[in-house]
Parts: sequence; structure tokens; C-alpha cells
Amino acid sequence: MTSTDETARQPSSIELGRRAFRRRQTIRSVAISAASTVVLAVVLWATIINTPGWARVQQTFFDPEVFWAALPRVWDGFLLNLRVLGFAVAGVLVLSVILAIVRTLRGPIFFPLRFLASAYTDLFRGLPLIIVLYLVGYGVPGLQGPGEARIPAVVLGTVALILTYSAYVSEVFRAGIEAVHPSQRLAARSLGLSHGKTLRLIVLPQAVRKVTPALMNDFIALTKDVGLISVLGAVDAVRAAQIETAKFFNFTPYVVAGLLFVILSIPIIRLTDWYTARLRDREQIGGIV
Repeated sequence: MTSTDETARQPSSIELGRRAFRRRQTIRSVAISAASTVVLAVVLWATIINTPGWARVQQTFFDPEVFWAALPRVWDGFLLNLRVLGFAVAGVLVLSVILAIVRTLRGPIFFPLRFLASAYTDLFRGLPLIIVLYLVGYGVPGLQGPGEARIPAVVLGTVALILTYSAYVSEVFRAGIEAVHPSQRLAARSLGLSHGKTLRLIVLPQAVRKVTPALMNDFIALTKDVGLISVLGAVDAVRAAQIETAKFFNFTPYVVAGLLFVILSIPIIRLTDWYTARLRDREQIGGIV
């Protein structure tokens, strides 16, 4: 290797200056992050931990013995929440896609269907979920005869969740369907595809890809709201925590239930953030406006 080649491989003075600047910026960012973390820790210590009532709060909400004693029963209830979540997600996806497709149908002959779908979404988006749970959980059994077997509270709670969340998710799907450019439909029809195949093979895949972040956010909200089935008497994580709280005269079981829901939600939240950033980078070709 000649001296000319070695000189050509050496970075220029401009590049060396850029590297030095990036190093200074990195050191500065790390120093600021460390200082702000220390300041936040001091503020939390002064405003929460160093208060006169912290010991009482710690004993009431963060008792380790009560935590481990209540964990088995709360965990069993949490498994019920997971089963309800699985059935609710499946039901919401099916019903919401049907509603979204009905609301995007064109032609006067479909007006009654469009009106019913629109009225459904308006009604259940306007009703609080807790009221829907009460109406379904206590209203549907009232329609049964005296000798008929009662519908389990878990089933009624799942139905209420599906009814409410389908109204929200259907609007997300409808927005995705309408965001697909009309030229995609026209191109598919020009190739001989029927309306159903165009919707299934061309429109829906693009629509789902566009609204996936919003769908994942609705799924995160649903993972928390499955705990509301406890108002109907189902012994899920929240109701189990309530039972354990009455048993120990301590609120730590509620913290146990809350931690289980947080542990369930965090991976989904991180996945949503990752997918949103990936979608943004792909659409903007790496440039953030």
C-alpha cells in the first residue's frame, strides 16, 4: 500500500470536526439525562416518600406479605380476564368488519342497512361501557323464564364488550376503507374482479395496514376494560382483588391486579409504538416532518 492510498483513507478535517461535534453532543445529552433523572428522583422523594403518611400508605397499598398471599387468587381471576379478552377480540373483529362494510355500501337499496349500522355505531359510542354492562348483564336475564338456566355473567360481560367496542372499531375500519384510493377499486374491477373479491383482496388488506396502529390502541383499551365484567359478579382479577382486600383489610390486592394488567399491556404498547414508527419511516422514506 502506497502513501497515497493511506492518505486517501484518512478522514478529512471536516469529517473529524463532525465526529468531535457528535461526541460532544452525545456527552452533553447523557449528562442532561442523568441530571434530570436525579432531579426527578429528589422531587419524588421529597413530595411522596418523605411525607409523614408514606409509611401508612406503604403498609396499606404495598404490603409484601399481602401481595404474595393474594397473588394466587388474583392470578386465577386474571386468567378469566384473558379468556374473555380472547373471545371479545374475535367477536369485535367480525362484527366491526361487517358494520364497516355495510356503512360503505353504495346505492339506495342499501339505505336501510346503512341507517341501521349508523344508528348502532352512534348508540354504542354514546353509551358508557358500564351502562351497557348493566343493561346487558341484568336486562337479558330478565327476558328469561323462571325455569330457564341463567346465562353466565362472563358470557353477558363478553357480549357487552363486543357490542361497545365493535362500534368504535368499525369506524376505524371504515376510515381505512375510505382511505384507499378509488383507483384501486377501478383497477380491480377492470381486471374482472367482482365487488366482493375487490373488497376482500384489494381494499381490505390496504385498509387494515393503514389503520393498524389505531386498531392496536383499541386493543390496548380493551385489555383494561375486560376488568369491568366484575360489576356483573364474575370473579375476575378485579373481583378477586376486592375479595382479598376485604379478607386482609388491605388494598394491596388491587395493586396486584393493576400490575397484572400493566404487564399485559406494556408489550402491546411497545409493539404499537414500534409499528407506528416503522410505518412512518416507510411512508416518509426516513424523513420526519
